[in-house]
Amino acid sequence: MGLFDDFSRFLETRLEEFLRSNPHLELQAIEEQLKEQEEDTLRLILDIQKQEKKLQAEILSAAQEIQRWNDRINKAKAAQRLDLAQAAQERQAALLRQGNQRWGQMQGCKERIEKAKELYRQIQVRRKEVRAKAAEAATRTTTTKTEQNWDTKGWNQSSNYSSFTAADPLEEKFQRWEADEELDRMKRNIGR
Repeated sequence: MGLFDDFSRFLETRLEEFLRSNPHLELQAIEEQLKEQEEDTLRLILDIQKQEKKLQAEILSAAQEIQRWNDRINKAKAAQRLDLAQAAQERQAALLRQGNQRWGQMQGCKERIEKAKELYRQIQVRRKEVRAKAAEAATRTTTTKTEQNWDTKGWNQSSNYSSFTAADPLEEKFQRWEADEELDRMKRNIGR
């Protein structure tokens, strides 16, 4: 493991030196990180919203059960079956506790959604700032250099080669397309 750690540190050091000598690329890297954080935050919001909907369904179900047991309590009391009425009241009380617990969890989800939305807005603002600085730095770089430096040539070029995955390209395209659609939908919902 020591050799791997040393090699990893060496690569990190070289990358940091490279980015320091090419500040416009460092800003692009920061923007890419912010974009990933933005997408992660949108996914988090979606997950919490799913939890909230599930809790709402559980609360509705508990309310229906409480009503059903309330009717049974009244029916048992009317028939002078106090033993059944007592047991039904205990069941109703347990359902009320469960419903209150779910209600509290749902309120927590609402708060987490609001915090995540605020974080999303902050990330968007920061990303716009970084994008503007990157554009400014790139403009400065192109005015001072007429040719692109050989060591930055491949930075903005994407590669079709991937040594880490042998996944189905069509599956990847669909997953990317579906994720982009979901992110766009969430962006529209947050903007409301």
